Formats: sequence, structure tokens, C-alpha cells
Amino acid sequence: MAFKPLGLAATAVMALTVSTTADARSQMRAVGSSTVYPFAKIVAERIARANPRLGTPIIESTGTGAGMKLFCAGVGERFPDVENASRRMKASEAKLCAQNGVSAITEIQVGIDGISLATAKSSPLQNVTTRDIYLALAKTPFGKPNRAKTWRDVNGKLPNLPIRVYGPPPTSGTRDALGELIMTAGCDSNPGMAAVKKADETKYKAICTGMREDGCYIEAGENDNLIVQKIEANPGTIGIFGYSYLEENADRVKGLQINGVGPSYQTISSFKYPGARPLYIYIKNAHAGAIPAVRAYAAEFTKESAFGPNGYLLKAGLISAPNTIRARSQQAARALAPLNLASLK
Repeated sequence: MAFKPLGLAATAVMALTVSTTADARSQMRAVGSSTVYPFAKIVAERIARANPRLGTPIIESTGTGAGMKLFCAGVGERFPDVENASRRMKASEAKLCAQNGVSAITEIQVGIDGISLATAKSSPLQNVTTRDIYLALAKTPFGKPNRAKTWRDVNGKLPNLPIRVYGPPPTSGTRDALGELIMTAGCDSNPGMAAVKKADETKYKAICTGMREDGCYIEAGENDNLIVQKIEANPGTIGIFGYSYLEENADRVKGLQINGVGPSYQTISSFKYPGARPLYIYIKNAHAGAIPAVRAYAAEFTKESAFGPNGYLLKAGLISAPNTIRARSQQAARALAPLNLASLK
């Protein structure tokens, strides 16, 4: 099946990038978040079972940031059809998309997740605050070099355990969300940071979200299962990943409370948990007609059968968004209305 250009707006770009040979791609390809990855795989398998002629969508776990670069690189069979994201698209990414002719993009929120801090069940660590996490992991907490070696150095009430945290790399949406939801909240516990933000926002962001590079924070790639193995084998260490991995491995590791609130379906869905965040998929509209599985993917990710009382994605650990957002997502999946890229930050 040839990958044919769709619509007049995309024709000029597509003519340069799309092969018209019989072996042109017809199988859907999605890139992006390792957090969304396990749910995307389930959705892809259901599509293939329901309609074998569509084929099984190819799902790649590249990390949200790396996936956005691939997604925004152009229109045509060489480029992905869908981006799975554990944070919202950035204005800088929308600009890259527009520069490469990717101008019509549909944003669909597909659920909620919680950035979870987990440790071995035998670890004495139970509860940390956003301030504790910031002081432990920031490269320059409140603008000064980080000298803390143990959790007790951070907070005298915490155990005398070495700070050793396995977490996501800069290409990960989980890393972005960690910086925005957890690190920045801890940074803002110092009233003086408000003046820094007002005077120099770039400096403020570096102070609040820059991570240690001295071995206390270890970038563990996009393999969250590997992080689970690391913390299980090394009691006292901490791993950072999406809630579904914590739930899936509840017999092996435990979640830490943040500000006295533990990660659970109830606390994340209500956004009481500090690390709660929405998850998204982004559809490249110019590909939706040439690759039929693209529309099927958007529809399957928003079906009631995925999120009802016995929803298959709920059972897999994805947390349902509120009803109003789910209704909006279903409408977006049907209409593929383009996102207003100017609304992004």
C-alpha cells in the first residue's frame, strides 16, 4: 500500500518525502514516552486483534523528548505518525514541528500517571518532602554546590543512608515532570527563590531543576524495569518511574510518601499526590488517512472499554482522567481537531 499525501496543505511537503512505490509503509509507528509505552503496546495489540488488516502498530520507547524530535522532523513515511508523551508538548517542539511542515497536530489526553519514588521493601525510608528531594538531588540547591551525601544530611529526621537515586535521563518526559512538579516545588520552599525567578528565569530554572552529576543521581535510561531491578538489589537506593511500574512490582518494592501522601489510584486521580501528571498522545493529522491504524489508535486509547469499571487500561495501571476530560479526548479522537500550537508554553 502506498503512503499517499493527504490534503492540500501537506501536499508540497509530502511530495518531497513520500514514496509512491508498492512497498511504502502502511504500518503505524509511534515513538515517545517509556511511561506510556506499556499502555500503547496493549492498545496496539487490541487494534491488531480487532482488525488484522491494519497490522500491529509499531511502538518505540524513546523517551518523550527524543520522540518529539523524531515526530517533528517531517511529514512522510520516514517519520513517525504518533508521539506518546508523559508531559505536554513544549512551544519549542511545536516550533520545530512547524518548521518541518508538521502543522496539523491533534493532542489527546489519555489518562493520568504519578511520578513514583520507590525503594526496597526493607528500606527504612518511608516519607520525604519535595524539599528533601530537591536538597538531595539538585546540583546547586538554592544556588550553592550540593555537599549532601546522606539523606540525614538533607533532613536530620531521615535515615543515615547514602543518597543514591536511579532516575530518567533528560530526554524523558518523566524527567521534565520531575523537575516541574517535585524539584521546583522543593526549590520554591525557599522564599528567596521568588526574587531569583523575577530577576533571571533561566538562572532560576537551572537552580531549581538542574540535577547532580556526582553519582548521587544516576541516569538509568528509558528502561524502567531495569530501575526496579536496581533498587530491589540495592536496599537503600531509590528509583523514579511511573506509577504503573510501581503497581506492577508492588511485591518487590514500595512507594515512598511525598509530603505525607503515598502514590495510589485515588491520590493520583485526585491530584492530591504531588507527582500526579497527565499523559498524552499526539497525532500527525497528515498521516491519519494514509495509515488507517492512526485513527484506530486514537479511538482505542479513549474508548469506554479502556476506562470503565473493568477497563483494560485501568487494569494495566493507567489512571482514568475525570469524565469531562475523557469526553473531550473522545471528541478529539473522532474529529482530529488540530491543536492551537500558540497555546503551548
